[in-house]
Amino acid sequence: MYSFMGGGLFCAGVGNILLVVSTATDYWIQYRQASGYMHQGLWRYCMTGKCMMHSDSIAYWDATRAFMILSILACFFGLLIGIMAFINNTSFGGFDKTFAAGILYFISCFFVLLAMAVYTGVTVNYYGKRYGNWRFSWSYIMGWVSVVLTFFSGIFYMCAYRMHAPIGPMSR
Repeated sequence: MYSFMGGGLFCAGVGNILLVVSTATDYWIQYRQASGYMHQGLWRYCMTGKCMMHSDSIAYWDATRAFMILSILACFFGLLIGIMAFINNTSFGGFDKTFAAGILYFISCFFVLLAMAVYTGVTVNYYGKRYGNWRFSWSYIMGWVSVVLTFFSGIFYMCAYRMHAPIGPMSR
């Protein structure tokens, strides 16, 4: 049981770091303009050494930002509860910390999956039709890696919960 929880904590910790870095950095896509390579993230866009804030409030950027922030929060609270479950694995009042951490990791996975799906769909539809020389970059890829890590964190914690949970009401 503790090996599952340790694996879940490791995946969640790395996943949360990747979520924060992915959300904060400016390398979601890169494209070539006449003046050179440009790149943009969720908050800023950069042209040859000069970065500027996005001045437009475009719905898919706002949705992606919101889902990424919600994912970071869910994963962070899952980490806190997961650490508490790892240190002291007692349940109180029907609240099992192992189960709660697993659910929070799945919620985090769901939010980052929504963020990545919204961003991917709109970006491919918009840039794919208008520009020929663009590509997704490393911040975007880190977002997809965090989907996998938060999902496996949830799996690990649910496995730990199933190993610890009683089979039925008579087994207590």
